[in-house]
Amino acid sequence: MHTHDTPVYDESFWDARYGEKHRIWSGNPNPQLVAEASDLEPGTALDVGCGEGADALWLAGRGWQVTGVDISSVALARAAEHEGGLDDGHPPVSWAHHDLTEWTPPAQAFDLVTAQYMHLPTEQRVPLFERFAEAVAPNGTLLIVGHSLSDLQSEARRPVHQDLYFTAEDIVQLLGPGWETVVAEDRPREASGPDGAKLAVADAVYRGRRVG
Repeated sequence: MHTHDTPVYDESFWDARYGEKHRIWSGNPNPQLVAEASDLEPGTALDVGCGEGADALWLAGRGWQVTGVDISSVALARAAEHEGGLDDGHPPVSWAHHDLTEWTPPAQAFDLVTAQYMHLPTEQRVPLFERFAEAVAPNGTLLIVGHSLSDLQSEARRPVHQDLYFTAEDIVQLLGPGWETVVAEDRPREASGPDGAKLAVADAVYRGRRVG
């Protein structure tokens, strides 16, 4: 149950957030996706919480057949608009509107499932990540990236509720047998602060391969 202190990241929240300005993200793919997926053979990919579409479009540009899912219809319309502004030559992205806290993706249907910075309360996040894992095909890859709890000590804009954070080891423990851990670490990177200054932050990065 949510209390008055727990943020509620529902459709109205995200529609309002994306409605604040024409673009709220950089338009560049997330750095850990680039780091971890560049060596993968293209296949089918599910980008959950795809937002304005930068990750999905980067994957499509590398030959992946991508399904991009988000709770915000505003974000999805913007993602489709960005895709329309690109040159032809990449597989078209399938944009889908779903509440990820309720939606179950098809089982073992994707060679890559990627979830970038999905910070939800534990009671929602754990079953969510379990469903993402079930969507990975045999020998496929699950990539989950989040802000490290250590970022709360930086000047970066981060959620203040500790229950919204997870570690890579949390994902390892959640998945259990049937998964080969390829990466499970806190990875430092550089980000831009509110005033444009460079900040040292870190990401919790989990990359696993389904073997069972």
